[in-house]
Amino acid sequence: MEQKKIAIIGGTDKAGKYLVEQLLRKECHFKLLLRNPDSLKVSSPLIDIIAGDARNYKSVLALTKDCHAVISMLGQPKGERTIFSDATKNVLRAMNENNIQRYILITGLNVDTPHDNKNPQVKFATEWMKTNYPETTADKQIEYDLLVESNVNWTLIRLPLIEQTETVSKINISLEDCPGDKISATNLALFIIEQLSSDKFYKKSPFIANV
Repeated sequence: MEQKKIAIIGGTDKAGKYLVEQLLRKECHFKLLLRNPDSLKVSSPLIDIIAGDARNYKSVLALTKDCHAVISMLGQPKGERTIFSDATKNVLRAMNENNIQRYILITGLNVDTPHDNKNPQVKFATEWMKTNYPETTADKQIEYDLLVESNVNWTLIRLPLIEQTETVSKINISLEDCPGDKISATNLALFIIEQLSSDKFYKKSPFIANV
């Protein structure tokens, strides 16, 4: 029987490449969905590449086959319509077809949940995003609603500014408010990997930030 793997979307984005690096260090087997396979700068027998697009259901279905979890590190492609709810619709559908329960994904601190108690700075940032990037912000909120309505064990990680660094430090976690201004991309990668074997944040949207 083929070993179960992790399906990853957005593995070459600014945060995704750090996740790929940490998974390789831990000798995890995973599959990457890539629009342009040549954009991947690393090569390993631990990586299976699926050429395709997260907006295309057949691509996502092929990505998730023989996987036990899905991770999305998607950023918004420049010059394109918003991608987040389209991608998550396809992921949730493919997860149901391939009998996968675990879905971990990242988003901005502007996503609202009923449990929030955002401080004035985070409230200001949320409103700024709604004013200046209304379509993307609204689409991320739709994505959250899709997760809430789904039957999978999802974790939506809300983030401040991502620092592209290998710095590893303690992090703060909150379900109500963003506990800092920045998060190391490596800290984020390690937190995501930890969630693969934890049910602590099933169906929750934690904020994380560097201490």
